[in-house]
Amino acid sequence: MTLYAESSAILAWLFGEPHEEDVRECLGSAELVVASDLTLVECERVLIRATALGELAEAHAAGLRADLATASACWTLLKMAGDIVDRARRPFPLEPVRTLDALHLASALEARRRIPGLAILSLDSVIRDNARAAGLDVCPAF
Repeated sequence: MTLYAESSAILAWLFGEPHEEDVRECLGSAELVVASDLTLVECERVLIRATALGELAEAHAAGLRADLATASACWTLLKMAGDIVDRARRPFPLEPVRTLDALHLASALEARRRIPGLAILSLDSVIRDNARAAGLDVCPAF
């Protein structure tokens, strides 16, 4: 299985949130993981914000950063370039879609264009519903 890894799933895995094990299983069974630079930016911003607000100790954040760096070193990263930005500017099957979600959806659709059979790994209901409506498989299956 080839997966596009969206931020909500990666953050659930990093922080041990509900569905962490589902996400871990999907990532572990994937032959290839594709992510947008946006996934890494969002994850890093969550860590920065949590430490700035005193919700997360810097030492813990450093450990989570290391976990993310180790995992993402094996991923194929997509840059947010022309085709992705152009697609994000157009409507999706189930509007409204927020800007960052549109960029993730557009990235997943671009990745699927290049890699047939790609599924999206997400816990965000807007992304999951739009991905299904656009013909993408969604992981985890629940």
